Amino acid sequence: MFYATEEITWDNRKVTSVDWQSYTTLPLGIQVPVIESLLIDRPETEATGAGETSITIVAAAIGNAIFDATGARIRQSPFTPERVKAALAARG
Repeated sequence: MFYATEEITWDNRKVTSVDWQSYTTLPLGIQVPVIESLLIDRPETEATGAGETSITIVAAAIGNAIFDATGARIRQSPFTPERVKAALAARG
């Protein structure tokens, strides 16, 4: 099953996904692939966070994988079937 979630929506002035009805998350218990993040211990460097960085790269990695496989660039997530089809049609 395909889940298109975690999308913030807005109109021309403000965010419109303001509650749990208009902003959905992945359902509990969904099967997801394992994503491995490696943390490098650098005690001489100030703390800057850990998990936040690994979360932000996932959409870009998937977008690049779609581009590598199809030549279609998608710059808005979630990567819904409609957006993938539109990007495939627009690639010329």
